[in-house]
Amino acid sequence: MKHRIVVVEDDRNIRDIVSAYLMKEGYQVTVVETGEEAMELWKNNPPDMWILDIMLPGIDGYELCKRIRQESDVPIIIISAKDDELDKILGLELGGDDYLTKPFSPREMVARVKRLFKRVDHSIPSKQEEEAEGLHAGSLVLYPEERRVFWGDDEVEITAKEFEILYIFIHNPNRAFSREELLTKVWGEDYFGSDRAVDDLIKRLRKKIDGLPVETVWGYGYRLKTAKEESE
Repeated sequence: MKHRIVVVEDDRNIRDIVSAYLMKEGYQVTVVETGEEAMELWKNNPPDMWILDIMLPGIDGYELCKRIRQESDVPIIIISAKDDELDKILGLELGGDDYLTKPFSPREMVARVKRLFKRVDHSIPSKQEEEAEGLHAGSLVLYPEERRVFWGDDEVEITAKEFEILYIFIHNPNRAFSREELLTKVWGEDYFGSDRAVDDLIKRLRKKIDGLPVETVWGYGYRLKTAKEESE
């Protein structure tokens, strides 16, 4: 199944070049000119990846990135004429996975798109036995192939990164992970942003799963505490 990418760019020349290179690589591409159009598309037919320009009429790329990231971990590449370090940090802090400064090489953009999809598609290894029986930690059950999570008898709707961090924890019960280590494992070694992203992810999971046995290791990070340890 081909990945579908939405390009949000008000410059027609850039829009045409980007879409042409992506389609040449076999991706399905949809182009829109405004943040409002992008939000409408997000509600009705969300893509597998966003490529967002920052300077857009109406809802700008920063705001669009923020809104998308509140609901999904879909990959986002930000493109902008702004090359100041603070602009890049802001874009990544708001949830962007990568940042390209104009003018950029279309071939470099395609390479970054491929790298992001490769990371998303292969970040969680799956095994037949894991899928059949699920991965268990008390009331928490994960099914890697289907990427489904259950808390007791109730299925929990979670994002891709929320699944990834739970997968790491459930494979390493009672092991303490530093925030930096989790940031690298879930977001990738090339992520350029604050480790607050880890705290925000854990906070969202705790809201969704009341009683989730992920505890804070103060001044360090987090760990999944198992019933076995609790009884010792």
